[in-house]
Amino acid sequence: MSTRMHVRRGLGLPALGLPALGLPTMVLLAGLAAPAQADWQTCVADLRQRALDSGVPDNTVASVMDTVVELPRVISADRSQPEFTQTFTQYYNARVTPERVEKGREMLTRHASFLALVQRETGIPPQYLVALWGLETNYGSYFGTLSIPSALTTLACDSRRADFFANELLAVLKIIAAGDIDADALIGSWAGAIGHMQFMPTTYLAHAVDGDGDGRRDLLGSLTDALTSGAAYLESLGWQAGYRWGREVVLPENFDHAQAGRSNWQSLAYWSETGIKDTFDRPLAPIDLEAALLLPSGHTGPAFLVYPNFKTLMKWNRSESYALSVGRLADRIAGAGRLRATLPSERFATADITRLQSNLNTLGYDAGKPDGVLGPGTRGAIRRFQQQFGLIADGYPSTALFTAVAEQINRGP
Repeated sequence: MSTRMHVRRGLGLPALGLPALGLPTMVLLAGLAAPAQADWQTCVADLRQRALDSGVPDNTVASVMDTVVELPRVISADRSQPEFTQTFTQYYNARVTPERVEKGREMLTRHASFLALVQRETGIPPQYLVALWGLETNYGSYFGTLSIPSALTTLACDSRRADFFANELLAVLKIIAAGDIDADALIGSWAGAIGHMQFMPTTYLAHAVDGDGDGRRDLLGSLTDALTSGAAYLESLGWQAGYRWGREVVLPENFDHAQAGRSNWQSLAYWSETGIKDTFDRPLAPIDLEAALLLPSGHTGPAFLVYPNFKTLMKWNRSESYALSVGRLADRIAGAGRLRATLPSERFATADITRLQSNLNTLGYDAGKPDGVLGPGTRGAIRRFQQQFGLIADGYPSTALFTAVAEQINRGP
């Protein structure tokens, strides 16, 4: 899509003059570590020089870097992102709420003409843009309260992902220097994402669009720019027009739950042959569209078949819970009903998963480094344990799984 796609404010989407940021969504999970800086002032000085060396004008560097302050609370936020520390039930119920569905339907109607134009240009259905907007900033109602330059500088001076956030800080300085957003307006949350759709600064530089034709790519103050850019970015990530993200499905009795997971992509025809049906108990279409089965809450919760567009949503945010919530919120906004399956109420803490990972490693089931994150490696280790001990191999840490692992640990070698 051309970056000169202009959608005038006459369509009912004026610039909004709002502050930036809500949920930190385009933050990569794996970054490049860097040696810890000796102190804050030394780090800031190094970042200033790096910005000057990269071509950022002196006056921009001075005006921004002279005012940054250290924000220790962003360090703790970086280590406790809800996408990776909450169960799917907790995450989903907090985000796909009746209020958010109702507001999304209102936004879909209010901006119908503009969203239809964007769909003609990019192939992105309106409900997905509205769902992303809803999850990112609750339709522009909350952006955060922290200085984005200060938050990014703080993270760039932390050893865990210093290089990653230093690059994001440089991108912010370039956005300011280009005149797209004023430095004083860059207020948001801890991770440095900007505007209604929460673009990280490097993504902003690469994919932001001047949708309203005013000469600025203002994803913070112009809803037209923000939604147009969101569609352009989703298109660039590989969204396949004409297809949905996936759907909830119903599994047959005695289903082999070990087939679940994003490592096992099969055709819809294959899944249809296993006896999987849609939520209206109808057979799946026997076509070649590839799909993977996800059981985010184990065999007692909802089951989803996800399609290639789900992979695209995960390029926006590398969290299954996030992508599933976007897809389901989009469906609800477009008129779909609630989940057919009941979400289980089991809860577990990060410490529980860390201990489980350590125990699985001790028993010879490689769950990777104990980090409290229920990722594919941990799910695979759980599934292998479940298969060996006659449990339903859904890869989910149920109470029964915790008990069985503890029993094996207590038995010793």
